[in-house]
Amino acid sequence: MSETLDQGYWNNRWQHHQLGWDIGYPSTPLVDYINGLENKGISILIPGCGNAYEAAYLLEQGFNNITVIDIAEKAVELVKEKFAGKEGIRIIHGDFFELEGRYDLILEQTFFCALDPALRPTYVSKMAELLKVAGQLVGVLFNTQFQRQGPPFGGSEAEYRPLFEKSMDICVMEPCRNSIPERQGNELFIILKKKNGKD
Repeated sequence: MSETLDQGYWNNRWQHHQLGWDIGYPSTPLVDYINGLENKGISILIPGCGNAYEAAYLLEQGFNNITVIDIAEKAVELVKEKFAGKEGIRIIHGDFFELEGRYDLILEQTFFCALDPALRPTYVSKMAELLKVAGQLVGVLFNTQFQRQGPPFGGSEAEYRPLFEKSMDICVMEPCRNSIPERQGNELFIILKKKNGKD
């Protein structure tokens, strides 16, 4: 991890309520995608889960094999309180890059953009490692450059395609049509499928 964007950095942001990325509800593009899923038993991972709004929505829809992870102790503490007594969800305080397991689906929502861009190749490799054969990484990526130093860190489709296509088939990478109002025109929706035989 970057020296500045480490566990202490993110925990400090949570403790001081500096949560500019927190929209207060599940992301519209992910909600629409989740609504199209039929198999409620698939294994789902949400890295950098924050307040875990998408996890709450998944549980409400009957999904029962959800794992969330965040490096910030305070975030995990709040999520554990939020889901106390709930079944179907596993909550981990830890580093995504040290996580072990295999998942059918990984949901990306403001995690990629929170990482030091130097870690992006490692992010892609780790995602491929964590996905089952033909598993999918689905979510949104910023399609804009930010004027101030991140996080969040921006990017473009031209940067992302060569980054991801080494380990994944790009099924969808296009301007997001159903972004939240504050992010309209600045997001790409992605559906990336782990290449066959890469387990």
